[in-house]
Amino acid sequence: MPDPRPIVVIGSVNMDLVLRARRIPAPGETLLGDSFMTVPGGKGANQAVAAARLARKGTTVHLVARVGDDDFGQRLLNGLEQHHVNTRHVVITEGTPSGIAMILVDKRGENTIVVASGANARLSPQDIDAAEGIIATAAAVVLQLEIPLATVAHALALCEQHGVYTILDPAPVPAKGLPRALYGVDVLTPNRPEAEALLGVKPRRDTTTKRPDDPKMVASRLLSRGAKAVVLKRGGRGALLIDRGGAIKAIKANKVNVVDTTAAGDAFTAALAVGRAEGMELEQAVRFACAAGALSCQAFGAQPALPAREAVDRLAEEGR
Repeated sequence: MPDPRPIVVIGSVNMDLVLRARRIPAPGETLLGDSFMTVPGGKGANQAVAAARLARKGTTVHLVARVGDDDFGQRLLNGLEQHHVNTRHVVITEGTPSGIAMILVDKRGENTIVVASGANARLSPQDIDAAEGIIATAAAVVLQLEIPLATVAHALALCEQHGVYTILDPAPVPAKGLPRALYGVDVLTPNRPEAEALLGVKPRRDTTTKRPDDPKMVASRLLSRGAKAVVLKRGGRGALLIDRGGAIKAIKANKVNVVDTTAAGDAFTAALAVGRAEGMELEQAVRFACAAGALSCQAFGAQPALPAREAVDRLAEEGR
């Protein structure tokens, strides 16, 4: 029996600077925090580690990314390798700091995040071409938007050329919106605020704009822009799946004790890729992803909170 095809994640690698506080401060306000720690993160790295923890034995997870030539960069590389992520295509970028994310987490586990891209901004189409051999053989390729949009577009074009299944986590949403070409993926996986930003809906403090309150309407409008399927991540409400075949399915969330939601979306997207790589139908893969996202909320931090396969299988089965 041939070895399973690999999963490839193309994206960012950051060191997360995580500060816990009772609540998120208002503009101009100073609060005393409860604790501080540095934790390996970045949406690309989180999704690669999550996929490596969830994939069946024999499935290799590759990361295509860049880190800086600083202390953070070496620590990030070491952490990826310890989690069994193949880093052959992670480039050390001379004279450039690694990416960092400043994360504030309140007592409810909700968070706000600001990212300084560092070496992530240097990930180029040439880096994608250097990894073409492994991309062409992939069961699934996962991308996000903490790297240059030109690089994402080049990667998607390469995947289309080779007939590779693609999943795009459209975060953070570009200020000018998502270029039309980037909608042409197999699965688009925004959360609700990201979906509304993609559709040009103003933030909730704006009361003059009519909001598309029906999640089915939100997902349908995104589907019309070119994706083959949209999976709308709804946090504690689960997820909504809609595809071009006419399927519309709401999947309930798994109930857990929420400590920190930082890695939930990344665990969800990685699990979706693992499920599809293993041949799960999309609805089954979304249920698997919901369980992974829920379990990642039970521990603090990004990568340290990512769940193991056995726990996700068990929770997914309980939620059926």
